[in-house]
Amino acid sequence: MQIVVLDARTANPGDLSFAPLEALGDVVVYPYSEPGEVALRSRAAQVVITNKAVLDEKVLTELPQLRLISVCATGTNVVDLDAASRRGVVVCNVPGYSTASVAQHTLALLLELTQGVGKHSAGAKSGRWSASQDFSYWEQELVELEGRVMGIVGFGAIGKRVAAIAQALGMQVLVHTRTPLDHAGIEFTDLDSLFERSDVVTLHCPLSEDTRHLVNATRLARMKPDAYLINTSRGPLVDEAALAQALERKVIRGAAVDVLSREPPDPHNPLLQSPGCLVTPHIAWATRASRQRLLETTTENVRAFLQGHPINVVNGR
Repeated sequence: MQIVVLDARTANPGDLSFAPLEALGDVVVYPYSEPGEVALRSRAAQVVITNKAVLDEKVLTELPQLRLISVCATGTNVVDLDAASRRGVVVCNVPGYSTASVAQHTLALLLELTQGVGKHSAGAKSGRWSASQDFSYWEQELVELEGRVMGIVGFGAIGKRVAAIAQALGMQVLVHTRTPLDHAGIEFTDLDSLFERSDVVTLHCPLSEDTRHLVNATRLARMKPDAYLINTSRGPLVDEAALAQALERKVIRGAAVDVLSREPPDPHNPLLQSPGCLVTPHIAWATRASRQRLLETTTENVRAFLQGHPINVVNGR
């Protein structure tokens, strides 16, 4: 049984072990695979593990021995699921592995926006505190979150965890989701109302044609002038040019994103140039604990398939 890992570098840059996976078969690990290398490297494999390497219909037609694709992520847009099903190939993913880490990063972005922890540390170390006439100084308005309104778009596992964090901070929580449900202390509302009423809007929904550019100039104009936007979900949920312009014109106070429409980004991406926007390089998911769960579940996906009862199947075959 040959198992090919097409792009191991991101999930495991060398601090985790592939030994449990190697116990299941002949494992070949590539740090990264260019598009033209995917079919060639996978040709003898019965199992392929991918994170970002694309397995579209053209590639799948060149892999007659392939029986399982295990996507080392939750999203499966890198695989043509219909084509895999037609060829009898099982596709599975890893749900829920990054919930705690992404929620934690969302909180980190929120606190940096409202408290400027990094900014004030840099200021103190550069001598601005020493030069101050007062025992205390601040470089931005400091915002207390208790009593403010958190608007959450999407209410899957991450959205629910962020809601719990917001409630622990004493915030009111508004949620927009396709499937509202009763949930203690949370108000479900329509999207436009959420943008109008929230002091913080945070995105935790999947990317689809319906949600692409969900945040656009019109919705940004509905927000309070002292509101913040946070995106740790998918870059194309936000019209980046519109957000950059809204920040420049002080339509909203600030934004923080962990994802961009293209990754790695074009160096001229307007959000990279915007002083009102914090940008982190898609690291919300990447704690060691999260990546360990990712590899463990990927290994379990392969083991379960080999034992004849596949788990976390996303294409229904």
